[in-house]
Amino acid sequence: MTEQDAPTAPRHWEADVLLRDGRTAHIRPIGPADAELMVEFYSRVSDTSKYYRFFSPMPRLSDRDVKRFTEVDHHDRVAFVLTLSGQMIAVGRYDVVRPGEAEVAFLVEDKHQGRGIAQLLLEHLAQAGRERGVEKFLAEVLPDNTRMIQTFRDAGYHVASEYEDGVLVLEFPITATDTAIGLMQGREHKAEAASIERFFNPRSVAVIGASRRQDTIGQALVRHLVTGDFTGRVYVVNPTAAAVSGMPAYKTVGDIPDEVDVAIVAVPAEAVQDVVLDCAAKGVHGLVVISSGFAETGEEGRQRQRRLVGLSRSYGLRLIGPNCLGIINTDPAVSINASLSSVMPPRGRAGFFCQSGALGSAILEKVQNRGLGLSTFVSAGNRADVSGNDLLQYWEEDDSTEVVLLYLESIGNPRKFSRIARRVSLRKPIIAVRSGRTTQGVPMGHAVRRISAPPQAVDAMFRQAGVIQVDTLEEMFDVAQLLAHQPLPRGRRVAIVGNSDALGLLAADAAAAVGLVVNKSVALGADATAEDFEDALDAAIDDPEIDSVVAVYIPPLNVSGEDVANVLAAVGEQSDKPLVSSFLGAEGVPELLRVPDVAGSTAGRGSVPSYPAVEYAVRALARVVEYAVWLRAPDAPPRVGDAVDRRAAQTVVDRVLREQPEGTELDQTTLAELLAAYGVELWPLRRVATLEEAHRAGEELGWDVVLKATADHLRERPDLAHVWRNIDSPEEMADAWESLSSVIGDAAGAGFVVQKVAQPGVPVSIRSIEDPLFGPVVSFGISGPITDLLSDRSYRIPPLSERDAAAMVREIKAAPMLFGYRGSEVVDVAEVERLILRISQLQNDLPQVRSLELSLVLAGAHGSSVLTAAARVEPVTDPRSDWFVRRMPALPGDTIPG
Repeated sequence: MTEQDAPTAPRHWEADVLLRDGRTAHIRPIGPADAELMVEFYSRVSDTSKYYRFFSPMPRLSDRDVKRFTEVDHHDRVAFVLTLSGQMIAVGRYDVVRPGEAEVAFLVEDKHQGRGIAQLLLEHLAQAGRERGVEKFLAEVLPDNTRMIQTFRDAGYHVASEYEDGVLVLEFPITATDTAIGLMQGREHKAEAASIERFFNPRSVAVIGASRRQDTIGQALVRHLVTGDFTGRVYVVNPTAAAVSGMPAYKTVGDIPDEVDVAIVAVPAEAVQDVVLDCAAKGVHGLVVISSGFAETGEEGRQRQRRLVGLSRSYGLRLIGPNCLGIINTDPAVSINASLSSVMPPRGRAGFFCQSGALGSAILEKVQNRGLGLSTFVSAGNRADVSGNDLLQYWEEDDSTEVVLLYLESIGNPRKFSRIARRVSLRKPIIAVRSGRTTQGVPMGHAVRRISAPPQAVDAMFRQAGVIQVDTLEEMFDVAQLLAHQPLPRGRRVAIVGNSDALGLLAADAAAAVGLVVNKSVALGADATAEDFEDALDAAIDDPEIDSVVAVYIPPLNVSGEDVANVLAAVGEQSDKPLVSSFLGAEGVPELLRVPDVAGSTAGRGSVPSYPAVEYAVRALARVVEYAVWLRAPDAPPRVGDAVDRRAAQTVVDRVLREQPEGTELDQTTLAELLAAYGVELWPLRRVATLEEAHRAGEELGWDVVLKATADHLRERPDLAHVWRNIDSPEEMADAWESLSSVIGDAAGAGFVVQKVAQPGVPVSIRSIEDPLFGPVVSFGISGPITDLLSDRSYRIPPLSERDAAAMVREIKAAPMLFGYRGSEVVDVAEVERLILRISQLQNDLPQVRSLELSLVLAGAHGSSVLTAAARVEPVTDPRSDWFVRRMPALPGDTIPG
């Protein structure tokens, strides 16, 4: 069989992956062209590993064996290989032995065992099997092959075992259970954190492109490493110089006599690929590419960037950049400033990720001026490989980072970001600024898909994940300095203590505008002493009806305020409630309000942040209150019960796509069947084209029916002239038909339907779509054109919790209509939330459902009626960006998300 004749595997089966130690490799389906690689790979495998695989001595592969192993049909016989540096280092396969069951096996080169490769192969084989209708894996393992047995047990599947002829036979269903997915994501977390850890804690750094000229990037990088007191070894690489900055220069990285952990690259863009090969041969862990001239310059640069990332990953290297500012770790045990910034920020509790190299220096200067302090800093530039998701994985476990700051210009994998951020936010607050928030614009150097979901859906994703999203960098620092130095508030109740009545009123107005409740306002007068402030602050903090305190101090003429500052610092250090201030109009944490930190930070826990205006202080406090409320709200998963039959729903979708391979709108019968699988009952209707058909429909439904037009241009008419209610006889149906036909004009194209009259209620709608970047998106709002005109809809990204569904119902502006507005009955909100959760789960479970809309749901006091619905199904050509397997982001230009 030639490569051209071989069956074609789905493109999304190929991916870059991270191994347990944080290095990269490539996984892909095997093919006939791999015959030579297979023979070479097998020759490097030990006799013991071969025996464990084949249960007998098998020193070499025959031509027949090679043909059998490399020529597969990618359906009943599926095999994946893992490659590194152009060599095959592992192979895994399954062979269907009976319908729905397949035998699975692996072989990993000995020197690469222990890197989590078998688990990766199992994940990808299981996903391929699920796509091909395989439900169960079988594996025969020798009893003393404990490593392989543990691989299967660690996968999270329910493994059953028995002995047959001295061989342990394992069998397990490969359904993607919550346990299996959770364990897979745990392995992903450890691998991604490990890949970043080596960047921040290198023992040695090589600067490639170091120069003797003072005005060059290479010289600046060397200078900043040395003046930043890096505790490791610094090596300089310059092919034309004998020494740089008093250090010996090496012609290539390979000439360096010792190991090199990280390479900082500052050579022309066209030379970077040669540097990658040198670093790979040296065994460098990662690259920080400062060089520009890549995707930010146009199509030629995009292709150069694509080759750079592909080459780096193929040799196991991770890459920060290109076109980036660099990285910083302020830990005194490391103290590395591998960046173009001359500013080494003070030691602090915040980790900062930004994508803009241009803004990076300004950000670091602002951090220093505010006395905020950072634990670590990364400027990712074009974000071609290492992204904010990788940094979140690292910071989650980093004890020195308590607050995460993100400046995002694009989101390559929002579904994964949402999942990771939600988990991290439970432990550490995340503050984010997102540029292009309204226009959804993306910088030229960032290769990401366009988002079809509205901007409100992106904002909802951030809220849902507990991320504190702010509008500006200034506001980010306002919030960060509060979170870094003060405890979280317990609620929204605020006390205002100050010596200015005018500023106290401004603070109260600002608090009311952002949803805070002012329970106490103490005006001390312009001549208030430090003792007066101390008494008032102590009383406010001791008050059980107060959750946080805003202090305002504007000194009289010729008064320094040092005594009041000492009081604020002392109270802030001892208080278990947050204390913010507008002290002398200062910004940041003034020296007078700082509390020493044993960890070496310039301002320790308990230091009192100051804001130039009380409105800024209150706004920052409100952001933190919202995060604290999110953190303390229960987040129980939805109770599914027995009403959901995912298998039945999948059967419906598969049947439709067999009949309509390109996709289609579902008819009402099929749609009712699909919704019923998720416990959603679609109100019966009869489509009618003539008055006679309308008469028969009324009789079948027992009269008391509605006649309405459902054509797209009619069904949302604000005057409701397309609906005639309470039809109870043939004569009334004739009147209704004649009246609606005369109003509409085109009776033939009106799409008339007859339905039984439903109980009265508030009309609401629930929609879901499959976004090409986000995956599933669900929205909720009151039905009707006013909602669409005012964009009064709430959004969430599945999977949803009960808290998410409850928030969706309550955060729309028209929510009072559901809760007894102007004397109306309170609707059954629990039923509305149930419908939201069911539609969310359906959309999350079935990516083939491209859109689903319950356009008219009457929510009444004792339940709801789904009157109108529509859905479209299409085949899945690309997997969601957060599938059931670990995969790195796709290379720029690929259509496969990662």
